[in-house]
Amino acid sequence: MAEGTATCIDIVVAILLPPLGVFLKYGCKGEFWICLLLTILGYIPGIIYAVWAITRD
Repeated sequence: MAEGTATCIDIVVAILLPPLGVFLKYGCKGEFWICLLLTILGYIPGIIYAVWAITRD
């Protein structure tokens, strides 16, 4: 249950600040930079990528 709660909190953070949610899960790797670029280009694509990146594992 603790892992499900962490995922739920990660998703909420990813909706509010997509690059922060990805950074908390992966650190400063490629996923973070892709999410940052998508968020700069458009907030909605950043959210979609962040939620996908957090829940894909």
